[in-house]
Amino acid sequence: MNSVSSKNSTEYMSDNYKNKGFLKRKDLFEPVIILAFWVVLFASPLLFGQFEEEINWVHVFDIWRNHVALLALFLVHRFLLMPLLFFKGKKAAYFSAIFILILVGTFVIYSINDRVNSQVLPPPPPHDRIERKMDRFTENRARDTFEGQVPRPIPKGRNSQGPIPAYANFLMLSILLLGFDAGLQLSMRWASLEQEKIKLQKENVENQLAFLRNQVSPHFFMNTLNNIHALVDIDSEEAKLSIIKLSYLMRHLLYDSEEKVTPITKEVEFIKSYIELMRLRFTDKVVIKVDIPQSIPKKSIPPLLFTSLLENAFKHGISYDKESFIHIAMSFTEDQLQFRIENSNHSKKAEGSSGIGIENIRKRLDLLYKKDYDLAITETDDKYVINLNIPL
Repeated sequence: MNSVSSKNSTEYMSDNYKNKGFLKRKDLFEPVIILAFWVVLFASPLLFGQFEEEINWVHVFDIWRNHVALLALFLVHRFLLMPLLFFKGKKAAYFSAIFILILVGTFVIYSINDRVNSQVLPPPPPHDRIERKMDRFTENRARDTFEGQVPRPIPKGRNSQGPIPAYANFLMLSILLLGFDAGLQLSMRWASLEQEKIKLQKENVENQLAFLRNQVSPHFFMNTLNNIHALVDIDSEEAKLSIIKLSYLMRHLLYDSEEKVTPITKEVEFIKSYIELMRLRFTDKVVIKVDIPQSIPKKSIPPLLFTSLLENAFKHGISYDKESFIHIAMSFTEDQLQFRIENSNHSKKAEGSSGIGIENIRKRLDLLYKKDYDLAITETDDKYVINLNIPL
């Protein structure tokens, strides 16, 4: 038992390390994505700016000033609005706060850039100077037309289709940025909840399987002890050999059943030992046939998968005043194991506990294989047949 407990504790520690590694990677993913985004955003004026000879730092600092405002808006949204409003269910207050923050930020950016532009840009030229230029241009254009030349197109002003204003750029970027941050937080929160859900489902399945295994062991042990007790008065030597066989079976129940899977060879040895013990209890009127091939695949299956089927067959298929039979067959294909057990039908209500029963067998198969198995039960007045196919 000490080896079993130490083995389970080792598996538990291994699972804990795996979970911690996953949580560590998940915790690092979000900060790395955010840091990379802001590094690219602040580096974009240097990477994609059109500078002929040297960097125009005045222009770069103007862009960075707007990005700092975006960063402040982002931090307020991430650490205040989402945790205190959105995730608390206060959706109306959340969207109202976002609307107000974006409007205030846009107005601030507009005011700052308007004041800076008014200080940097030179005043427009006098009105009469503009008129003289236009008059000269009109006279040249009229002369060209009079001389039969094709009129030259009027050149467009340098700023007739200028860049997007800073406040409009801030408005669009702030909407996209807050949408990106909200989507990122929601996706990470969903991933955490899904991971927690999977963990709880796994623990639930393991607990159910452990419960079902524990139901098998006491019932089987009780039946086998009754068989040996009946044998003591008849043949003490056979009873001693039966106790040795029982010790092997109990070792399989106590140790091998703790594993998630066990080699098919061990399960076959368990079935044969079980049948040998049961033969001691019955006379020649009970015909027991076992058809298991000598060549067994070197594969593994969940432990004690057929024990309950064997118990039910010996319990309901044997009669002391009628001829009875139990036929057990096992065969293999490349990816399937077929187990068939056929017994005479002497079904009657059992007194007391009757083990996990067919219904619990189905539950265990559902937990282990989902829908990737086939359990077929055929019952007539004189025969009861169970066919079980499981994947390998």
